[in-house]
Amino acid sequence: VIEALGAGVSHLKVGDRVAYGSGAPGAYSEARIMDAATLVKIPHGIPDEAAAAMMLKGMTVEYLIRRTYRVKKGQTVLFHAAAGGVGLIAGQWLNALGARAIGTAGGPAKVKLAKAHGYAEVIDYKKKDFVKEVARLTKKEGVPVVYDSIGKDTWDGSLDCLQPRGHMVSFGNASGPVSSFAPGTLAAKGSLYLTRPSLVAYTSTRKELEASAKSLFAMVRSGLVKIEINQVYALKDAKQAHIDLESRKTTGSTILIP
Repeated sequence: VIEALGAGVSHLKVGDRVAYGSGAPGAYSEARIMDAATLVKIPHGIPDEAAAAMMLKGMTVEYLIRRTYRVKKGQTVLFHAAAGGVGLIAGQWLNALGARAIGTAGGPAKVKLAKAHGYAEVIDYKKKDFVKEVARLTKKEGVPVVYDSIGKDTWDGSLDCLQPRGHMVSFGNASGPVSSFAPGTLAAKGSLYLTRPSLVAYTSTRKELEASAKSLFAMVRSGLVKIEINQVYALKDAKQAHIDLESRKTTGSTILIP
């Protein structure tokens, strides 16, 4: 909630509920000074907790599936880390678009959670080779796009899941960065496209920021996308929150309460 405004700020007022999806470090606090250009108003019908959990993850999903590669009704796509905060939003949004989403997750509990959030099929990567499973599920046709936030552990396999001229969307490195990559590999595997997008680049103007947030708010208010907050920690327990995240004990979104 805005407590005070600096000179020249006209699109906000004291008392507005606001949120942001990217910005300088400093969110682990009860109050902070923010650049007004990075803030958007939270509309009625969106609880504070949901807003805290969904801005970064939800706007990431928006740009990934609506702008980086615009998914169309009837398409089959592969989304890694389907039971994570981004993945659970993506599964619901892709389902609402009429796409067939194949997800990957580790363990039966996470597979079950992802299936409950819009994924048509979920591959347990701890038990099965996801490349072989994607080939089986697509009758060896592959997919037009892979959304990969894992990094080095899934890199080669993700490329092998793509159709000729498919899109490899690498938007994270949870398992570590890819140490080296020869661009000629893209030609050898079918003239593939590779992009490494970021939310900052896709919300670099005020118009883009507001449009992305508006699209996300509309999906959540419609009920087509529900924000899964599965972990809540007191601000003083931020260290434990990080320990749990790093050990992959969490699912969905995690928030800190001052």
